[in-house]
Amino acid sequence: MNSPPLKVLQVVHALGMGGAETWLMEVLRLWHSQGVAAPQMDFLATGGERGVFDDEALSLGARIHYLPYGKRYLKTFTSGYRQLLNKGAYDAIHDHQDYSSGWHFMLARRNLPPVCITHVHNPSYQIRNVYGVTLSRRITASIGKWMVRRYASHITGTSRQIITEHGFDEPQFQSLSRQALHCGFEPNRFAGDPAVARQSICAEFGWSDEVKILLFAGRTDKSPDLGHPQNHKNSGFAVNLGIEAAKRDPSIRMVMCGAPSEATPILQARIDESGHGGRIVMAGIRKDIERFMLGSDLLLFPSRGEGLGMVAVEAQAAGLPVLASTAVPRECLVVDGMVRFLEVSDGFGPWLRSINETFSSAHFDRRSCNATVSASPFAIKNSARLLEELYSSHSLLP
Repeated sequence: MNSPPLKVLQVVHALGMGGAETWLMEVLRLWHSQGVAAPQMDFLATGGERGVFDDEALSLGARIHYLPYGKRYLKTFTSGYRQLLNKGAYDAIHDHQDYSSGWHFMLARRNLPPVCITHVHNPSYQIRNVYGVTLSRRITASIGKWMVRRYASHITGTSRQIITEHGFDEPQFQSLSRQALHCGFEPNRFAGDPAVARQSICAEFGWSDEVKILLFAGRTDKSPDLGHPQNHKNSGFAVNLGIEAAKRDPSIRMVMCGAPSEATPILQARIDESGHGGRIVMAGIRKDIERFMLGSDLLLFPSRGEGLGMVAVEAQAAGLPVLASTAVPRECLVVDGMVRFLEVSDGFGPWLRSINETFSSAHFDRRSCNATVSASPFAIKNSARLLEELYSSHSLLP
């Protein structure tokens, strides 16, 4: 007899536009297309509120359970969580909330399935900003981390580097399975015609087809200041770099794609004051990021820290070279030579030189780049397969 399909519960804050949620939706779409034998994926939303992907997830057969988590909701969360696990008969819990997962596991205790996965996505400096502000938060994080050791069966991260940064290579975690589990996507989305994409971008912004296009893809930080706790993607650095590059080369243009913030008017004022308002465009949220990656010449990725940096992998699938900060894990490099890592603290000089060198060097074969990413662990088919292996790992236990 065939064994029943795997059942897994994903624990997230909400089904929003974050990297983890976007990845899980890609997996859900793939499994839904595979029919009834594919794993069943449900969600627990600890924010207690709907997210942008809820309707689609429900249409693909997932169940979404809204259970607010926090001090004021602890009793109702615990009761609801235990009931959910008892009724759901899950083979695995995949918790994407770093040290908080340990608290979740502890509250469920005897109701836990055989596979309990703690998955870390965010760079360690963000975790320190969240938990390191007060003594009580530091204690909460420390206890949560200890309970990961006590209750988790696996620790995964968007990169192997981030597992180390979160302290999960310490001796007390040696008995747990620890591995990188990269988020995946469909590389074919980035396999379009670069010439057509470029023409449409230039037409949209009124540029000549002869321009050189820099792309920044990421939300605008809440603060434009380099060392501020609310600076993550270094959008302020990217804007200043784009201004300097435009001053030196009249053919350079730049597009900033990503959600705006309260810092957006500040950055727009910098662009306007520089006199490059028509050459550096803050385009906001775009649902056609594939077009921008196909039609651009270089991706700027000066992030302050990343769990992995999926935008760099997507760029490689489009054949788009990347200039990334050294804070981005090297594991994002899939196609040899496509990502160059630079120190933000070294200032604009090395970045400007690298921009010029990239523009003057030979372009990568985009079809070959896409094929390489399609064969990597970042391709959704491979990412989903690794998930299935992880969720069914209890069957391999003695």
